[in-house]
Amino acid sequence: MELARATNRSVRLRNRSALLSRLFLDGPLTRQDLMRSTGLSQPAISNVVSDLIGEGLVVEAGVAESDGGRPSMMLRVAPRFAFVIGVDVGETLVRVELFDLAMTVLARAGYPLDPARTEPATVAGHVLAGIDAVTTQARVSCADVLGVGIGVSGVVEQGTEAVVHAQALGWDRVPLERLIRSGTDLPLHIDNGANTLGQAEMWFGAGRGARHAVFALVGSGVGAALMTNGVAYRGASSSAGEWGHTTLVYGGRTCRCGARGCLEAYVGAEAIIDRYQEAHGGRAVPGGDEESRIAALVEAAASSPTARRVLEETAGYLGAGVANLINLFNPERVVLGGWTAMALGGLLPAIREAAGRQALRQPYEQASIELCRLGVDAVALGAATLPVARLLATGGLRPTVDNHHR
Repeated sequence: MELARATNRSVRLRNRSALLSRLFLDGPLTRQDLMRSTGLSQPAISNVVSDLIGEGLVVEAGVAESDGGRPSMMLRVAPRFAFVIGVDVGETLVRVELFDLAMTVLARAGYPLDPARTEPATVAGHVLAGIDAVTTQARVSCADVLGVGIGVSGVVEQGTEAVVHAQALGWDRVPLERLIRSGTDLPLHIDNGANTLGQAEMWFGAGRGARHAVFALVGSGVGAALMTNGVAYRGASSSAGEWGHTTLVYGGRTCRCGARGCLEAYVGAEAIIDRYQEAHGGRAVPGGDEESRIAALVEAAASSPTARRVLEETAGYLGAGVANLINLFNPERVVLGGWTAMALGGLLPAIREAAGRQALRQPYEQASIELCRLGVDAVALGAATLPVARLLATGGLRPTVDNHHR
């Protein structure tokens, strides 16, 4: 009898998870839509939907258009059932955003970083200040926040607490979760920023509908997330996707990681600016930070042969890097995201052309190369989906501080 009760409970939770996931990703939907997409019976759908509405997790969202039959009620996840926070720990900025469950941004806060002094304690302090700022702005109680997702540069080693290895930042086994935990009781979910960008684009952006996709994050540094059947490939210790530290030119430019010839040493924002200055006799690019300097370089390309040549070379390097991804992983889609990739969006045709010259013909012809659709917020949005993914997986059960985990 006890086994039967446990089995019934697990089946019910699985059904709740399936329905919630469909409503979150594809809603609003009717009960008939849910039957078709989940394969569950009408009685099972009715029972679970009734429970979810009673708990306030699901709400009715108007009547579906009818072709003459009985009208059907649309259902959706209740946007204000709970809230989530997404954090993008970049190399020049900590971006903190508060979302409802419709993934609408309700509040934002940003904290500039000095790339030369990215101290872990400083980053943790900015994250905590941001949590306080966005909940205060939106007048949301922390008791109504499901959790905080954090996308960060470097390798995130998962365990009893997340530890970050970011060689380019000088971070070695940084206990980032412990540092942030000292100032908040909210559940924390920490992952590599390329992975959070990849999840956001898979759920809401350029990755929708693809089973096998690679999401390249090009900002100050460079990384990638490999998604197969909707799941990130992480490798033996979560360091898969360090695309920026694959060798593009043997014995080439020195990378921030200490190796020579890495892709990041040619196409990361810092590297692009350095290459221009070297080509232009050491003359500095105007601007107060990397983002404004890259924007100035893109604008100068219309009149400066040096700027134009550097950007053309950058497109070639990026195309070669994309070709490596295509040859290695045979994706349906390669999505270029991150603020540098967005700033260089006009180079996309040249990047595609360069990738076509370097990649094997058959896998190249099967792959599309696109810009991300979610813009510079993609990492924070993807980070915010980490606590949502937990809610969906548990069938809508709220996490406690004790059972939080990534």
